[in-house]
Amino acid sequence: MKLALITAYPPSKVTLNEYGYHLAKQFAQKPEVDELVLITDHTKEPKQIDFNTDNCKVSVKESWNFNSYKNVYSIYKNVVKQKPDAILFNLQFMKFGDKKIPAALGLLLPLLFRLKGIPTIVLLHNILEQVDLGNAGFTQNKLLQKLYNMMGTGLTKVLLQADTVALTIGKYVDVIKDKYKADNVIQVPHGSFETPPEPNFDLPEGPKKIMTFGKFGTYKKVDILIEAVEKLRERTNQELEIVIAGTDSPNTPGYLAGVMKKYDHVRNLTFTGYVEEEDVPVIFGESTLVAFPYTSTTGSSGVLHQAGSYGKAVVMPNLGDLALLVEEEGYVGEFFEPGNVDSLADSMEKIIENDLHRRTIGEVNYDAACSLPMEKIAQLYLDEFQKLLRAKINLNFV
Repeated sequence: MKLALITAYPPSKVTLNEYGYHLAKQFAQKPEVDELVLITDHTKEPKQIDFNTDNCKVSVKESWNFNSYKNVYSIYKNVVKQKPDAILFNLQFMKFGDKKIPAALGLLLPLLFRLKGIPTIVLLHNILEQVDLGNAGFTQNKLLQKLYNMMGTGLTKVLLQADTVALTIGKYVDVIKDKYKADNVIQVPHGSFETPPEPNFDLPEGPKKIMTFGKFGTYKKVDILIEAVEKLRERTNQELEIVIAGTDSPNTPGYLAGVMKKYDHVRNLTFTGYVEEEDVPVIFGESTLVAFPYTSTTGSSGVLHQAGSYGKAVVMPNLGDLALLVEEEGYVGEFFEPGNVDSLADSMEKIIENDLHRRTIGEVNYDAACSLPMEKIAQLYLDEFQKLLRAKINLNFV
């Protein structure tokens, strides 16, 4: 199979680039894939191809830019030129831009390739039916929210013209099947990026590190985490460090700079900036717990799966998508009420003050991560492609 993967890709800062990297890494190891073509966004630095490609030819075709009106043409032209046997899109609704027209135009591509006769699967990480547009940073205006939902419904109908649409959470599948009467929707779990050898659940010497990881400023707000840790410092004898790993969301440039200024009086507060792939194990490995200071969710959480891979205890908001993910995939953690500083502090205290509890959560989460490694997820996509290719051959034969 010659497979085209359309995705943001490191060192890109566009959302889902890490997921694209780990999908590519696993596809390149599969005997079914002879050639992997990465259709990526443009970056100044070279793409990160640091995995074994001995049995698979891997090529990169930089084809698009965030918020460009030309993305449909440039991606379509490059894919047709490559003549792949199958195409996988690694998508969410704002993948090609945060402006309405470029974002919407990019989502027409799966339909165009299906019309071209190339078996196409869309991996859709979020559905607008499950997104709180206000808390997620889209808009607080009720009229605009209604407009966004109408646009989302139309774009979902377009995406459903792909041969198969894969969603990461079972409830998403039920919602889409019920609303759109679609029969080409399947669940493929998010999966864990890496499954390292069983971690050492002991903590390193020094302060206990409370870490959060992601792109911040919309529905991921670190202010509540900093204030909750400050409360913990007042009522415990623990030496604590706050580690904020990641960057601003593209929708909120300057957010973290504002946080640094606002909390410059807080001791042991570290901002790492963008975390290179090779540094991810260190960031997670040194952490006592991983916190999710979210006010909303927009799909499955890659950070939760990474935390599980490294055997970490987690503190999560009591929100629908995360709660569903925990139930479906076997993760555990302490929950807090979204936006409530005291509730977050209480939940973290249960882990910080009880080392056995921390280790138990970490062990359960590691087992959950091991049950769904990215290697297995990549195989699920290849199995679905084989079905589509066989159906195409049978149709041509008839």
